[in-house]
This record gives sequence, structure tokens and C-alpha cells, in this order.
Amino acid sequence: MSFLVLLLAVWVEKFSALRHHVQRDGGWLRELGKLESSPRMAKRPWLILALTVLLPVALLSLLLWVLEPVVYGLLALPVHLLVVMYSLGRGDLLGDLGPFRDAWRREDLQAAAHVAQRDLNICADSGEQLLHSVQAHLLWQAYQSFFAVIFWYFLLGPVAALSYRLLALAAEHSQNPAVAERAGQLRHAFDWLPVRLLAASFALVGNFVAVGRVMLHELLNWNISAAQLIEKVGMVAGEIPAPVAGPEGINSLDQLWELLLRAAVVWYAGFALWTVLL
Repeated sequence: MSFLVLLLAVWVEKFSALRHHVQRDGGWLRELGKLESSPRMAKRPWLILALTVLLPVALLSLLLWVLEPVVYGLLALPVHLLVVMYSLGRGDLLGDLGPFRDAWRREDLQAAAHVAQRDLNICADSGEQLLHSVQAHLLWQAYQSFFAVIFWYFLLGPVAALSYRLLALAAEHSQNPAVAERAGQLRHAFDWLPVRLLAASFALVGNFVAVGRVMLHELLNWNISAAQLIEKVGMVAGEIPAPVAGPEGINSLDQLWELLLRAAVVWYAGFALWTVLL
């Protein structure tokens, strides 16, 4: 059923707005804020994470345990799909890049810097740094929005996918530094394996030798973040040239997107093969 759900998730994402209707974080964020503002809970970050991450995950596990024996698990299928859609990244990655692409194509660096700060929360000291930061943003957002989620869903099911997204939300939105730090640590552990698998995929669909040189030093490096690793590997795999203003700079974003699409095809082919063999 996992492979079917992943196929449905791609179809639904492409042809409907279901993800944006499902991804309503307001209630969860309000509960997180209430717990963090409580004097009793503020100094107990692990308990806050248990209530905001572990409790919803446990309730989901209970629901699936009840539904899966019924009608050969067909009642669990929509729950799986909704959880996967909720666990995908927030926002519209390509849509958010649109104004930056238009400004950069016109070589209007001031407008590009403005829309990058407004839409992508990216600031840079120069045009070259700005484009490089946007390239890194594209790689990281594609990884954490899609690849990490489908990896954990296929490997361990909707419980793992939901855990990843809730930890990401806690790390990004928590107002308590201790909670954000611990959520970030757990998310780092979740990222360790899938980001290296994506790097291996980049080697297959990109510059194998260049990726191999990077991974030779970083494969077992626990301290490098997923964002740093995927930036390093993605840039060399796609053979991205030095940042330049104008259409050539936009072409580098297109090259990275095509690299990500090829990697996604490799992943889905691997999932399909695994499903058939097992």
C-alpha cells in the first residue's frame, strides 16, 4: 500500500490543492505556544516535545491499529494519504521562486534581493551570494519537503512521516530555545540517512565522480547538517557554474530542479522494485 499512497500523493499534489487544505498548523502551533508559555512547562523541553509530537503520533498509531484489520486495510488508505499530504513541506517551492526568477532574469539585483528576503527569507551581501543562497534554498526545501517525508513513509509508515514534520515545525516555530534545540537534534537524526541516500541518487543522475569526492569526506560526518550536505552535493552533481546575473543564472536553478526530478524518478523506481520483490 505504501507505493500506491506515494503515487497518489504525487497525483494529488499535481492536480489538486488538497495539500494546502490539509496543512493547517494553526491549532498545533497554538498548543505549542501555550505549553511554552506555561511557567511549569517552560523548563521541561522534552515534556513539551512529548506532548506536541509523541502524543499525536501515538494517537495516529492507535487509529491505524483500529482501521487496518477492517476491509483489508482499505479504510486506512485515506488516512495514510492525508498524513503524507500533511507531512509534505509547506508553501509552493516553485511559486515562491517565481518573483526572484523574474527579477534575476532582468538583472535587477536590487529587486531580486528584495523578493528573496520577502518570499524566501534570504539575505546576502552580494548578487553572487544571493543566487548561491537561493540555489541552496531550492535543494534544501526540495529535500525536506519531499524526499525526507517519502523516505520515512516508505520505510516506517505514516507515523514516521508525521513525526518528521512535527519535529520540523517545532524546530522552526518554537519560541523556546531549549525546545527548538532538542527538536533540531531529533530532526538531525531523522535527516542523517535520507539525505545521504539522496546524495547517492545525485551521483547516479549527475556527476558521479564529483559527488564521490564530496561523500568520501562527509559520508560518516555526524556534525554536518543535512542542509549543508545537500548543498555541497547538489552543486557538484549538477555541475552548477559560478553565479552570474541574467538568464544564465536562472538556468542554474533549472538545472538543479531537473537534477531533483531525476533523483525522484530513481527513488520511485527503487520503491517500485522493492515492492515487487517483497
